[in-house]
Amino acid sequence: EVQLVESGGGLVQPGGSLRVSCAASGFTFGDYAMSWVRQAPGKGLEWVSSITYDGGRTNYADSVKGRFTISRDNAKNTLYLQMNNLKSEDTAVYYCAKATHVVAGSYDYWGQGTQVTVSS
Repeated sequence: EVQLVESGGGLVQPGGSLRVSCAASGFTFGDYAMSWVRQAPGKGLEWVSSITYDGGRTNYADSVKGRFTISRDNAKNTLYLQMNNLKSEDTAVYYCAKATHVVAGSYDYWGQGTQVTVSS
């Protein structure tokens, strides 16, 4: 059974940092691209970042470029998102998603999400 479990969310002040994680199980983690997607209150899903199966290539939404860093540890079956210089507009539920191939394009499994709140 494929499982994606996010953790590390919380309340942080504007300008602060946070790292969220996604622990994967039930599939060969190193064979698939992974992504982070978020949903702000009252809004639709927004793609944030993707990483290829081997971590060799990453992509970011313009809204987070230069502030967020996606990474993965295939030995630990874990995906990360380091978020720096957080802004109030980053407040959202953050989901990790498993791609169907070595590069991100379509997704077949999602985690339950972790809440990130940026507020003073």
